[in-house]
Amino acid sequence: MKLKSLIIAATLLGGTFYAPMAHANQKPVVESFTFTPTEVDILSANTKVDIELIVSHPSGIDNISALLTLSSTVNYSISTYLTRIDSPVNSALTKVTFRGTLNVPRDIATGLYNFSISAIKNNLIAGYQYSLEAIDLKKVRPLIGAESGLLVRSGGELGLVYETFIGPSYNGSLGLTFKDSTKYNSSVMPIWKVGESFIPDNFYESRIPGLPLSINSITNAVCTSDGKTLKLLAEGACSFIVTTPKTKDYALKEDKQTVTVTSARIKPELTVGRVPNDTIKDLPKIIEIFKVYSTAEGYVLPTSTTPSVCLANGFYLKLVGGGTCNLTYQTKETSTYLASDLYKVTFEVVRDTQTITFTPPATANLASRTVALSATASSGGAVTYATISTGICSITGSTLNLLMRGNCAITATQAGT
Repeated sequence: MKLKSLIIAATLLGGTFYAPMAHANQKPVVESFTFTPTEVDILSANTKVDIELIVSHPSGIDNISALLTLSSTVNYSISTYLTRIDSPVNSALTKVTFRGTLNVPRDIATGLYNFSISAIKNNLIAGYQYSLEAIDLKKVRPLIGAESGLLVRSGGELGLVYETFIGPSYNGSLGLTFKDSTKYNSSVMPIWKVGESFIPDNFYESRIPGLPLSINSITNAVCTSDGKTLKLLAEGACSFIVTTPKTKDYALKEDKQTVTVTSARIKPELTVGRVPNDTIKDLPKIIEIFKVYSTAEGYVLPTSTTPSVCLANGFYLKLVGGGTCNLTYQTKETSTYLASDLYKVTFEVVRDTQTITFTPPATANLASRTVALSATASSGGAVTYATISTGICSITGSTLNLLMRGNCAITATQAGT
C-alpha cells in the first residue's frame, strides 16, 4: 500500500513553523472610482469622460476588461469598456487599475446617469471566484437628488426628474414619510367648503430649499388661486394643480387634484341664561346653573374668567369670593361649523358693606408742617388717604403735609376685600 503525504510549505522562524496566511472568501473590492468631468453638456465641443476604476483582491483579479454601463432615471443607458493598464497582464496582481474613455452621444437624454460594472472576478487561485457588480459612488456635488453620478446637460439644462415635493399629507394611502411629521399629519384634513382657503405649503412638503410650491386652479368658477392660496368660491368640483417650476436643474413637477366643494360652514348661535346675584354667606359653596346646547358640539360648558370669585365645573359653579363672576361660552371650530361668537354671562356675589371711622382734626397749625392721619375700617382692611386740595396740603402714606393756609379736604378709602 502506497502512503500519500500532504506536504505544506512552511517557514521555520525561531524553531516554529508558520503556514501561509489563509484569507476568508471575499469579493473583489473597489479601492477607488473616479470620472472626469463629473458633468457634460451635449451642446459643448467636448463630451468625453475619462474613467478610472481600481479594484483589489488578495488572490488577484481575473478580468482583462470590464463593461461599464451608465443608466439614467428614465431608462436610457450607454456603455463603454474599461481595460486594465498592467502590461503584461499579471492575474496575481492584488490591486488592478482599469481605465477607459466614454464619448457621450449628443442625442442622449439629459439627466442623471449612475454607473454599474459587469462582473469583475477574482483570480481562481483562491479556490473560489466571486464577482464585483456594484460601485459605491461617492458624493461629488451638493445638488439634491444628484449628489453622485454623471450629469448630462443640454445648453445648461439638466431636466432632472426628481420628487421635488411630496404630498398631499391627507392622502394616507400614499404611504409617504415626511421629515416634519408634526406639520404634515394625515389626521389634519383641509376643509373643502365654500369660503375656505387651501394653502399647499400646509399639506405638501418641499424637498428642495428655495424651490417654491405654487397652486393653480383649473375650475375658476368653483375655486380660484393667486399662485399661493386656493380660494373656494362655490359648490362643485374644484380641480387644481400643485407644482414646482422647471429650473436649469429640475424638471417641472405637478400634482393634480380634484375635490368636491360643499356648502359653507355656519356659525352656531347659542342661547344662554342668566345667573341671579348671590351673597357671600356660607362661602365657599356650589350652585347649579343653566345648560347651554349647540348643534355643533352638543353641550357647551362655561369658562370662568374670574377664578378669585367663581370656578366653573360642568353645569356647576363654586363660589369662592365676593365680586363679579364672569362666565364665557363659545364653541370651537370644526370641519363643519365655524367657531361661535363669544357669549358672556355676569352676576354679582354681593359682599358685605363696611364702614370707616375717621375723625381728622378740624384745624391744624401750619407751623407743625405735618399731621398723622388715623382711620379704621370695619372689615379690618387697610385704609388709604387722598386729597384734592392741591397747593393747600398733600398726603404721603398716612401723613398729611401742610403747605399753606386754607381748607384741606381728605378722603379715607377702603377698597374692599
